[in-house]
Amino acid sequence: MTIKFILLGSGSSMGVPRIDGYFGKCDPKNIKNYRTRCSAIIVQKKNNILIDTSPDLKSQLLSLNIKNIDKVLYTHQHADQTHGINELRTFYLKKGKKIPVYADEKTSIYLKGSFSYCFQKKSSYPPILDLKKLKKNIKFNDTLNIKSIAVRHGKINCMSFIVNKKLAYAPDVNEIYNKDLHNFKNLKYLVIDCLRITKHPSHFNLDDVLKLTTYLKPKKTILTNMHSDLDYNQLLKILPKNIEPGFDGLTLNI
Repeated sequence: MTIKFILLGSGSSMGVPRIDGYFGKCDPKNIKNYRTRCSAIIVQKKNNILIDTSPDLKSQLLSLNIKNIDKVLYTHQHADQTHGINELRTFYLKKGKKIPVYADEKTSIYLKGSFSYCFQKKSSYPPILDLKKLKKNIKFNDTLNIKSIAVRHGKINCMSFIVNKKLAYAPDVNEIYNKDLHNFKNLKYLVIDCLRITKHPSHFNLDDVLKLTTYLKPKKTILTNMHSDLDYNQLLKILPKNIEPGFDGLTLNI
């Protein structure tokens, strides 16, 4: 059975363009420079697992004609990963039952505090989500295994996910801890945070990703969480063949 990994959003916290229309160094004539906020989805025949609820979730799913969400994994509690949570209400209404969402302790506390109506009955509207503890190893069915690994993201930890020992997704990271590096070696795909050219205290920059790829040796590295100073075509000109910029809607077969 083919498992697809789709990059729903490849942009940083303000997206490209920003809400005021600013494109930075990105060419607005190239559709691949239009980047919504980071999220992704794992698609099987009867099982769609969403990673993060971006503020742009509605437009992301509509653009790809994705009509069902069965489960949700959260990387961390920041707004650009969580504030589209209310869009999950449609999928609750379709199924008639709560949607399981998986998060670490800090993210769970944030979700329950900021979006309590999603988890507890507050008015005439029923709760729509079933919050579950994110485990280190999750086996959703016989063909899908996901390993969750905490990575450093500035002052907090953020979860990364390794799917079937073939693809790693780490959209917000500035350090993979030494004890966990072996999990990321020799994968088919490394989908990794690459915010900008210059250094940043909570994200990898381009030089970081180049060095990391040399060490981890994935067959292909895909850049995500890209700021408006990273133009798609300009990146293609300078990147080695085994590294390429991601774009909204990029689909990988696992």
